[in-house]
Amino acid sequence: MDKTQHIFFEPLALNFSGGGDAPEWVQLLPEGKTIKGADGRAWSMQDAPALLNGFKERGVRLPIDIEHSTQIKGALGEPAPAMGWITELEARNSGLWGKVDWNEKGRELITSRFYGYLSPVFSHGRRSGAITRMVSAGLTNNPNLDLVALNQSEGDLPETPMDKILEALGLNSSASEGDAVEAITKLKTDEATARNRAETPDPAKYVPKADYELALNRVKEFEKGEETRLETEITDAVGAAVKAGKIAPASRDYHIAACRSAGGIDEFQKMVGATPEIGGDVELPDDPGQATGASTLSADELAVCNALDISPEDFAAQKAADAQE
Repeated sequence: MDKTQHIFFEPLALNFSGGGDAPEWVQLLPEGKTIKGADGRAWSMQDAPALLNGFKERGVRLPIDIEHSTQIKGALGEPAPAMGWITELEARNSGLWGKVDWNEKGRELITSRFYGYLSPVFSHGRRSGAITRMVSAGLTNNPNLDLVALNQSEGDLPETPMDKILEALGLNSSASEGDAVEAITKLKTDEATARNRAETPDPAKYVPKADYELALNRVKEFEKGEETRLETEITDAVGAAVKAGKIAPASRDYHIAACRSAGGIDEFQKMVGATPEIGGDVELPDDPGQATGASTLSADELAVCNALDISPEDFAAQKAADAQE
């Protein structure tokens, strides 16, 4: 997430020609959407109207101090008096300008030529470099002040606690304290809602674990009973077919295995229904050549006829012919 930091920009010469009063308008940022510093860093001002609107909405004057004492001494609780106040911002072809209400001390420092440059301070996205807010400006004579905060590179600047809070809340660097409070309130509300759902779940969507396990056991018992019933049905059907002489006893296990497959018992019942039933023992004649009728076939031979789709009469005739050779 983009983070905000303050930048002490390379000083700009004050609009002062000497012999007169301190300038009413001062240049805060140079022209162009890309702004480069003396240390090689670069920032952008892509949305100047938003910058101006933000300044008006806040309604807070921006201080002009000495050598950025607002950020340096003020952060330590030390006095950091303003030399004047920026009361208006204006975007011009030459850059961003500010109207200054100088106090007596500030006016004296300018007219006496004690300071000849301004160094603006602004907030910008740590990654994007987009300038989001003007913060202040400092009177200075040195483009690169010998101060840690002014000489640190962008990557070395520490995150503020607020930066970390905004990042944790999923907010961008320009979010206000009100935005942060709103996000925290929403998180607390969502947490309370989730806790309430956990304590009192919707009966239309959830059931107690004991009831779920009871229903699961009943399903397992039912499935086990169905398996037992089907196995009994298969065993009885195959046994009845063997007893009726419709299949050979030796093929009993084969037909049982086939019946266990999907739809197997139904196919077996159709096959058995189309097979003629043979009752009692079959007595073969002394002369094999006279045994040409279907009634001379054994149960196994009839099963072969059924499997190969051959009529018992044709099978018996071929059998008699083979016996004569």
